[in-house]
Amino acid sequence: MADLSGLELMQKMAAGELPPPPIAQTLGFRLVEATRGRAVFECEPAEFHYNPIGVVHAGLALTLMDSAMGLAFVTTLDEPLGWTTLEVKANFTRALTVDTGVVHCVGSVIHPGRRVATTEARVEDSDGRLCAHGTSTILVL
Repeated sequence: MADLSGLELMQKMAAGELPPPPIAQTLGFRLVEATRGRAVFECEPAEFHYNPIGVVHAGLALTLMDSAMGLAFVTTLDEPLGWTTLEVKANFTRALTVDTGVVHCVGSVIHPGRRVATTEARVEDSDGRLCAHGTSTILVL
């Protein structure tokens, strides 16, 4: 797989030809689309995502956004590089519950820098209503 670009790897993952990362299996989300500079995840909030106040923990939306933003960056790589999320900022605009249904998270690259990249993401419900949005800074190692 070392001869594949980041985009090719993400497209294989979205197609089910490569396994998803363990965090995706644990939280029940999946990569459904990857194009250059963009990654789309979907997830159906479930009761096991709930926090003590009876709604989905904000960490689910934040993890979806961090994953989408990170993999959007990966799609811009021609060769494997080490990287990590340096900073993430999130805003939550609508609570997620089991009644929300499937949510989509679209991550996209704002600036694909050589040492520092910036990205953004949106989580929307099936009616297109904004549930969360955020940005991240990625450090290229």
